[in-house]
Amino acid sequence: QVQLVESGGGLVQAGGSLRLSCAASGSIFRIDAMGWYRQAPGKQRDLVARITSGNSIEYADSVKGRFTISRDNAKNTMYLQMNSLKPEDTAVYYCNAQGHYITNIVRPFDSWGQGTQVTVSS
Repeated sequence: QVQLVESGGGLVQAGGSLRLSCAASGSIFRIDAMGWYRQAPGKQRDLVARITSGNSIEYADSVKGRFTISRDNAKNTMYLQMNSLKPEDTAVYYCNAQGHYITNIVRPFDSWGQGTQVTVSS
């Protein structure tokens, strides 16, 4: 299957910046889309940003103009540059990837990372 590992979370003051990374590994045949989601305590997991293999990008309205998603296809790695962070951005951030992996045949996958905590203090 395909494994995802996030890094880059931490504690930052309001107005600060963080950069998250998500590295995919395994028997990857093709990654079609990767995305960042976040879940605050007591709330549902919501889309933050998503990027496809064709570089189609979408952002949640709450992060437009502040966050930038990017992807290095050669490294199977996705990034989320987060600027002008606000306390309401505090959440566990999860990486998601969808595509196909190969064993003896090609199969679809939809994988999640373990999550990384982002805490923004006021």
